[in-house]
Amino acid sequence: MPESVFHFKQFRIDQDRCAMKVGTDGVLLGSWIKLKSEEKVLDVGTGTGLIAIMIAQRSLAQIDAIDIDKGAFDQAIENCANSPWPDRLKVIHASLQEYRPGYRYDLIVSNPPYFIDSFAPTDEARNRARQASASLSYDELLQGVVRLLNVSGRFCIILPEKEGKMFSEKAQQNGLFCNNITGVRTKPNKPLKRLMMEFSRIEEELLESEVVINNEDGSFDEAYKNLTQAYYPRFNYFR
Repeated sequence: MPESVFHFKQFRIDQDRCAMKVGTDGVLLGSWIKLKSEEKVLDVGTGTGLIAIMIAQRSLAQIDAIDIDKGAFDQAIENCANSPWPDRLKVIHASLQEYRPGYRYDLIVSNPPYFIDSFAPTDEARNRARQASASLSYDELLQGVVRLLNVSGRFCIILPEKEGKMFSEKAQQNGLFCNNITGVRTKPNKPLKRLMMEFSRIEEELLESEVVINNEDGSFDEAYKNLTQAYYPRFNYFR
């Protein structure tokens, strides 16, 4: 069973009331996102609030975090309030389809629970994933992003490889182009497990890269340590 509290370097995540627990996917995406001078950020399906809080740590942005699930909403409110950046984090109990903030975002992020192929799945998480899949389809997510993203804004997401390729095709049909993609492998000789993708309304030369989590001997790969060291207590942070 997952721990009810997950400790990071500058904040903690309580997850006793949220079906979608802290996982490798969320930490990867929150670490991978390139932060520039964004003023407004939206986290779609925030769950525990993890990615929203990770972004708050590395930016000065005002971050809105939405979730349709009441348990996740309550949990995210608690975690954001207890973080060092509560004044820049706002949690909203709403579906993306109905969400109308009255402004657009410089950055939209999402770690959607659309699949059951997780690094560390639980029965509860699987059930929540199925429910989320029924409540927000790829098309609805993309329509929401197109509606809420600034002209020069970016959208970042993490998905399994197969779903990620399908999502990228759908995104292009909606006028969003994948300009940055990083594949994730659990070990060097394993197939790609995840795709982290960045989209924008402007088509640019595609940047492609990969990150490996564990070496063959089970130790953490240096690239993965460098990527996540701002957050994981087990890794030193020199930047």
